[in-house]
Amino acid sequence: MGERTIITISFIIFNIVLIVFISGIIIFVKQYRAKKKAHMSEILNIDESHKKQLLETEMEIQSQTMKHIGREIHDNVGQKLTLASLYAQQLAFENKAPHINQNISNISDIINQSLSDLRELSKSLTSNTIDTDSLPTLIKRECDRINGLNIAKVSFTNKDEVKVDNYTIKSVLFRITQEFIQNSIKHAACKNIKVSLYKEQTNLFLKLEDDGIGFDVTNVKSNGIGLKNIEKRTELIGGVFKLESQQNQGTTLTIQILIAS
Repeated sequence: MGERTIITISFIIFNIVLIVFISGIIIFVKQYRAKKKAHMSEILNIDESHKKQLLETEMEIQSQTMKHIGREIHDNVGQKLTLASLYAQQLAFENKAPHINQNISNISDIINQSLSDLRELSKSLTSNTIDTDSLPTLIKRECDRINGLNIAKVSFTNKDEVKVDNYTIKSVLFRITQEFIQNSIKHAACKNIKVSLYKEQTNLFLKLEDDGIGFDVTNVKSNGIGLKNIEKRTELIGGVFKLESQQNQGTTLTIQILIAS
């Protein structure tokens, strides 16, 4: 075998080894990236699962806290108001001056009305209505309660007879509705609020609108932590949060959630 042939064979072997080496590096890099991607995906899934567990825990703690407050209202504040009402009735019975009796009667009426309101509040806090009642029933009851206060007119439409069985989703959507209504009344100086539940193909929509003063959506910080909490909770139940508002043109909040067809 000649020297030229040996050099040629050596060159070929060298190139083969080089190609195998480079191929090995490429395969290693691809496998490393694939494993890294899978690992990151696993971390994200664990993080998402952890966030959902935190949300469920937070909601359970909130529920227990509300029940405790409700019991305190019923057992402590309610009893004191009942006693105050009895004292007022006793004063009216013992006093003979008509104009003073009228004042006492007015005070008694205020106490009794407050007692009635507190009983309703206590009942709403201690009962497990979110678990037992449907989402439309919960929202309609809340709208009726606000309408009874004569602060703003709240209308509710359930266009597609939407039903939500998942407790967490039902609870989050109901709390979002409550918070939006309270914020609209407190900050937006609105006269009308509209709440709508409807479906489009495999998506559930909760739409909340008011005709209040509106605000600059690019400066949400000025509107407190409420909207950020709504957005966070929406994301944790797999929903999409859309907020629209302009000065003197009201505010619209739309929550979109993928559901089974």
